[in-house]
Amino acid sequence: MGRVAVVTGGTRGIGEAISVALKDEGHSVAATYAGNDAAAQAFSEKTGIKTYKFDVGKFDDCADAVKQIEDELGPIEILVNNAGITRDGMLHKMTPENWQAVLQTNLDSLFNMTRNVIDGMRERGFGRIVNISSVNGQKGQMGQSNYSAAKAGLIGFTKAVAQENARKGITVNAVAPGYIATEMVKAVPEDVLNKQILPLIPVGRLGEPEEIGRCVAFLASDAAGFITGSTISANGGQYMS
Repeated sequence: MGRVAVVTGGTRGIGEAISVALKDEGHSVAATYAGNDAAAQAFSEKTGIKTYKFDVGKFDDCADAVKQIEDELGPIEILVNNAGITRDGMLHKMTPENWQAVLQTNLDSLFNMTRNVIDGMRERGFGRIVNISSVNGQKGQMGQSNYSAAKAGLIGFTKAVAQENARKGITVNAVAPGYIATEMVKAVPEDVLNKQILPLIPVGRLGEPEEIGRCVAFLASDAAGFITGSTISANGGQYMS
């Protein structure tokens, strides 16, 4: 059965694959983005998925966007919190601005978006919330104390909100991707990729964005109704917890 799904950061990379996977399942998808108008337009022309531009790090912007999406598409029953940025640097060199920027976009956005849809989900007795974490939120990563903290916090948020809403027909889960073949990862020098990254991955390759999309589509489905508070580690065996 088709439902209304929102994917934050849903026009590029992993977010694009998630948006397409949900559309392929028959859902009406709204993909959000923050700043790249050209990429969003190209995505919409290619997929037919409607896009919405706003800052997920600002509560009032999220409230306005949720209202607009629901007015245009209907009640939001699936929320995928995927939006994220990096501002890498060793902690002893990290600026407060880079710490706050990552926490605002990657972690505050979970509250901002989920708080604005949770009441409707509870009233209707159904909801699917999927939060996109990272292998680096599970194991940590040098030079990413801000990113790792945000992605680890996302997992704690997932478990708490899952417990609060389980009896209301709402599931809350996380997916923690490893190295995925997005534009950012493909830009890594080939020798670094082959000598430093791929040897860490037991399956011997990068993941594909579509593989993450399929994980999310399953967790968003009626078939996943008995799974909540869980984290799927989609990392090719790089980190097992």
